[in-house]
Amino acid sequence: MPELPEVETTRRGIEPHILGRRVCKIAVRQPSLRWPVPEILAQTLVGRRIKSVGRRGKYLLLQVTEGTVLIHLGMSGSLRLVPRGTPPGSHDHVDIEFAEQTLRYHDPRRFGSILWQAGGQAGDALEHKLLQNLGPEPLTDEFNAELLFSRSRKKTAAIKTFLMDSKIVVGVGNIYANEALFMAGIKPIRKAGSLSRRECEALVTRIKFVLDRSIEQGGTTLRDFVGGDGKPGYFKQQLNVYGRGGEPCTGCAKTLKEIKLGQRATVYCTACQR
Repeated sequence: MPELPEVETTRRGIEPHILGRRVCKIAVRQPSLRWPVPEILAQTLVGRRIKSVGRRGKYLLLQVTEGTVLIHLGMSGSLRLVPRGTPPGSHDHVDIEFAEQTLRYHDPRRFGSILWQAGGQAGDALEHKLLQNLGPEPLTDEFNAELLFSRSRKKTAAIKTFLMDSKIVVGVGNIYANEALFMAGIKPIRKAGSLSRRECEALVTRIKFVLDRSIEQGGTTLRDFVGGDGKPGYFKQQLNVYGRGGEPCTGCAKTLKEIKLGQRATVYCTACQR
């Protein structure tokens, strides 16, 4: 599933090409995604200009005067820009057409979604039921050590599972939770409530670092959104633990341990993480 850096790279990749552009046509070839594509979309969007291209958690937000289109890429979805008139391929379900280019939504597994929230003010989209209870963005000042410490008190969930709860903080997915915990020296199976303030400070710092670094690396993939496959993928980066179960630790050379935690692959070093 695309994680926050991949979604942010998608946002940055499409923004220069659609911001301020007028929507000429909406083509919905497959309305049955995770939820049905709203029928109101075509009549509401056509003729309107894109006022902003934002993101909340893993949702992309395309705002026009009357409201906002919410796009979630699900497990296999992607957006790419192609010349207008380019024939759709298999699994190309929705097109938002502009004068010269088309923003095309591709999703083989159809677990993604394209939804609508009425209201033209900047914060109206955040009132959508899927967004209104989300935690803070991890790269903002709102997500800090004191918040993590206070919210984790008396929590018995494993700290990795706790971090991946979008009501606590949005966008810290499996890859980046593994990496941040390794960098902070914290074992992912520890109870969230056992963390000290100092450990929370280290963990927040590392979460911000690994996400920032991944977004930076994603910048080199922006060309993929024009005429390419629209998939930044998991950026070519040096991962310390994720996907490396059974391999030597980059810190101490001890064999990394891999377990399942909340149905997700979890890799850590039994020596470096406590």
